[in-house]
Amino acid sequence: MPSPDAGALRLVLLRHAKSDHPAGVADLDRPLNDRGKRAAPLIGAHLAEAGLIPDRVLLSPSQRTRETWKAVADALGRPPCEIADGIYEAPAGSLLRVIRSAPDEARTLLVIGHNPGLQDLGTQLAGAGEAALCQRLAVEFPTAAYAVIAFDADAWREIGTGTGRLVSFVRPRDLTEAADA
Repeated sequence: MPSPDAGALRLVLLRHAKSDHPAGVADLDRPLNDRGKRAAPLIGAHLAEAGLIPDRVLLSPSQRTRETWKAVADALGRPPCEIADGIYEAPAGSLLRVIRSAPDEARTLLVIGHNPGLQDLGTQLAGAGEAALCQRLAVEFPTAAYAVIAFDADAWREIGTGTGRLVSFVRPRDLTEAADA
């Protein structure tokens, strides 16, 4: 995976792993299902293997995002993590406001959230990148998938529509298919 230029910012958008839909449980409190519990550590290990160790993590307050983080945290060295209420079921514009408020010393930022906001934000920010990756991101952002967007910027407040470069988009099935090959 190409790494961003020195001094650049790197945003990792991770959709929570697959969740359950138990009767009578509020959306905010939905836990991961068995598939999600298997996929999250797989993605965490892949993030670490790819050198995508965040300096800071922002996550939605939902149970499924917190469980996803718990499953990937050890592989990533447990960087500082903050629950950001503004991520829960947020549209792209709200997510961008949360990200723009991140500390600039966090050169790699991991955001764990929900669709459709994450997918919309990823496609809006990625003004460049491999065409096939950009197309795939525009079509789907399945659970436990992640997108990496690099920015030639010094501060998170400088990022905006079309200013990023999509450098990676990985779905759990990409990893399991590669293992089966």
